[in-house]
Amino acid sequence: MAASHHLFLALLLLSFVGFSFAAHGTATFYTPPYTPSACDGTHKEGVMIAAASDAIWDDGAACGRRYRVKCLGATNRGVPHPCKGHGSVEVKIVDYCPSGCQGTIDLSQEAFAKIAHPDAGKIIRIAFKRSV
Repeated sequence: MAASHHLFLALLLLSFVGFSFAAHGTATFYTPPYTPSACDGTHKEGVMIAAASDAIWDDGAACGRRYRVKCLGATNRGVPHPCKGHGSVEVKIVDYCPSGCQGTIDLSQEAFAKIAHPDAGKIIRIAFKRSV
């Protein structure tokens, strides 16, 4: 009986580990208009959206995927505290950020503003994971 209890606790703990942010990168933001986009053409998807860089674009398979993004901090020392609290934002990939994109994910201005101060710098360090 005790062994099965320990196994249950171990499995429970492992299930919580899956909620941690798996990848690190950078995020930038872009401003409206958000259409046309590479995934949805002229269809509007709201403002909690993002464009994927080559790192996650996956030859267009990233279209429609959702990512949870959390601000970790500044990319340069000139902006010491760009993050707002400890929260995260979920965004839907609706566009492609072509080669030369400065961020792993290019968030809409509104999504960026949920996790960081836009006036604190245009690029931040992030942790992100694909939502189910």
